[in-house]
Amino acid sequence: MPPVSRLALPALCLSLILPCAFSVEAADPAPASTEKSAEAKPVERQPLLERSQEEATALERKIPAQEQQQLQAGADTFLALWKPANTADPKGAVIIIPGAGETVDWPQAISPLRNKLPDAEWSSLSITLPDLQSDAIAPRVAEVPPTIKAPETGSKDSTTATPIEQAASGEADVADKAIAQTSEEQSKADAERIFARIEAAIAFAEQQSARRIVVLGHGTGAYWAARYLSEKQPSQVEKFVMVAAQTPVTGKPLLAELTPTLKLPTADLFYMDKPLDRNAALERLQASKRLKTSAFSQVSLKALPGNAKAEQEQLFRRVRGWLNPQPVSEQ
Repeated sequence: MPPVSRLALPALCLSLILPCAFSVEAADPAPASTEKSAEAKPVERQPLLERSQEEATALERKIPAQEQQQLQAGADTFLALWKPANTADPKGAVIIIPGAGETVDWPQAISPLRNKLPDAEWSSLSITLPDLQSDAIAPRVAEVPPTIKAPETGSKDSTTATPIEQAASGEADVADKAIAQTSEEQSKADAERIFARIEAAIAFAEQQSARRIVVLGHGTGAYWAARYLSEKQPSQVEKFVMVAAQTPVTGKPLLAELTPTLKLPTADLFYMDKPLDRNAALERLQASKRLKTSAFSQVSLKALPGNAKAEQEQLFRRVRGWLNPQPVSEQ
């Protein structure tokens, strides 16, 4: 092989280096395109939990695990708290339904009843209700503006609205109707979710071999329970207890219209010290008296401000007395 001259040596080295450089540059664009596609892919956010779900998750860290039950209602999984009766021969199970803003272990009514009923030979099952979407879109309350005296202009009717005012009023009416329709549709969806949870609770009580099933609702929970019992009329439920019952903002029909339609013994416990509650209770009582077949009864409670323990004990005694009536002794 002839010797390579000094002038040809640089050209030879350059011919060996250039192919390697081109191969490296050709390989670089692929990772860059991969990084660009990764940056372009949007990040999927997890759906926000409902307030009731967040509160239930917090309770799971506090409540004994043996009391917790995860029940299934359609696509919903929800927390329920179960306490078996402290006896070898339970009388049955009481399904406790909290009101709006309350949890399965709410300190007023819910927790005291679910913890004390087992000592009265009744198992207790308190359930979590979903957030009400219908309350968030309730129709607005129209505000009446102050009346301004219009200047007199001869024979022209000063009370006649101008075309602009008429148009604005028409648009407001259309908006209110749309909101009311949406609220009504959402209220039906809320009812379906709540009914499914009550049915899941009844099925769980049956699985625990409960001989008798009683439904107890507190606050707006009493309204939803009454509506469920009126519309579905489940044969498994023998009695119904309402405690400080309230109708939700968008609730239709009203509670006073529902209670007369119930086909099972119903106890209406209300606080007589609160004028609004007392008047609403009177309306329910009067409605029930119009039916000869009504099995509706009322029990008045006394509010004890500053003594929550005594007030909750009073409630438990009234509920226990209605669930376990003492036989009348013969004289």
